[in-house]
Amino acid sequence: MSPSSQTSGGRRPVGADAASGTRHVFVRELEVRTIIGIYEHEKVNPQRVLVSVDMTVKEAGRAFSDRIGDVVDYERIVKRIRTLCETCHVSLIETLAEHMADACLEDARVIAVKIRIEKPDVFEDCRSVGIEIERLAPATATDTGPAKTGPAKTGPAGGR
Repeated sequence: MSPSSQTSGGRRPVGADAASGTRHVFVRELEVRTIIGIYEHEKVNPQRVLVSVDMTVKEAGRAFSDRIGDVVDYERIVKRIRTLCETCHVSLIETLAEHMADACLEDARVIAVKIRIEKPDVFEDCRSVGIEIERLAPATATDTGPAKTGPAKTGPAGGR
């Protein structure tokens, strides 16, 4: 494990963990169509991709409010992914994954995100091909003081 994949305390983000006050928010195998690829036929014909997202989210505290604004909204994440796939025409799924990770990390409560993108229709003799990345939020006030709460600016697909 490289130093860049560790938190400042030397621990890797672990998803839901009571001791560190984190929860795990996820999206599994969201199916979207997008124009992506390096070959000419890929640049004109939308391809089916499966997107999975795993976010480690800092909890605000013990009190639970039952208000959507107090949690990371997976519907907002799904809408952002759909918007990126409709508007972000790139050659590589690695680039698309980076854009998705950036979108998830816009919310200051997200401290780590893992993005997996699969292309299930590339080869007839395998279920899928793809990539997975993990990105950490930049060092924030959570390292030395109170955590920031509240969502960051959400862009065109934010909110419910």
